[in-house]
Amino acid sequence: RELKSLEEAGSLKGCLSVQEQLSLISGCSSLQEAVEGAVHIQECVPENLELKKKIFAQLDRIVDDRVVLSSSSSCLLPSRLFAGLVHVRQCLVAHPVNPPYYVPLVELVPHPETAPATVDRTHALMTKIGQCPVRLLKEVDGFALNRLQYAVISEAWRLVEEGVLSPTDLDLVMSEGLGTRYAFIGPLETMHLNAEGMLNYCDRYSEGMKRVLKTFGPIPEFSRDTVEKVNQAMCMKVPDDPENLAARRQWRDDCLRRLSKLKRQMQPQ
Repeated sequence: RELKSLEEAGSLKGCLSVQEQLSLISGCSSLQEAVEGAVHIQECVPENLELKKKIFAQLDRIVDDRVVLSSSSSCLLPSRLFAGLVHVRQCLVAHPVNPPYYVPLVELVPHPETAPATVDRTHALMTKIGQCPVRLLKEVDGFALNRLQYAVISEAWRLVEEGVLSPTDLDLVMSEGLGTRYAFIGPLETMHLNAEGMLNYCDRYSEGMKRVLKTFGPIPEFSRDTVEKVNQAMCMKVPDDPENLAARRQWRDDCLRRLSKLKRQMQPQ
């Protein structure tokens, strides 16, 4: 159903029709049968370290020296996921962003022993299938996307908790401000363009940035009072029953689909 809706909207990736794509998908109950002949294996089981380690231990006994073993984990460190594997040089995290059909970023995070060729091959594959891979040069807790996301959430929570603005207005700061800008360029290029280049920006604004950053408090406790305040505001906009949440997610995905289509048309210079 999802593939058909994508085809109708002109957003289906690749050069194959829906039926041709569906004909290539099958399931089986044997892990060895599932990975037979594979050149890239993408693990997508729930975010449970022991479960993922169990899967990779089984794969490690099956695969040869050529296949890439990749995890979709959003925050589990490769050094913990792939510890002790014989084929560790073929292992890395390739973390997609949800929903990956419309949000193309993939974070490539190597184990300290991952071979550079493994990262190169995965980068080439992700690019070929229409994703946008980025390389983390070393592992770090939370990777890059979630570290940036958590920094935003932390300050957003603090501003609401301290009564600076309402939860609804806080979200507008992002959706009608920063988010609109960041849909096409990142924070560093924003700095570069908001002055006469990066050097000029730092000359102008670094002292002000440091002054404001010094006022940031500790990590929020996400206290019950603030949780209830934020939840009340969110439920006024989107009631938290399954039907309303599903409808809002569908609306979000439709917005992302349209934005994705626009971004493809607006090829980066």
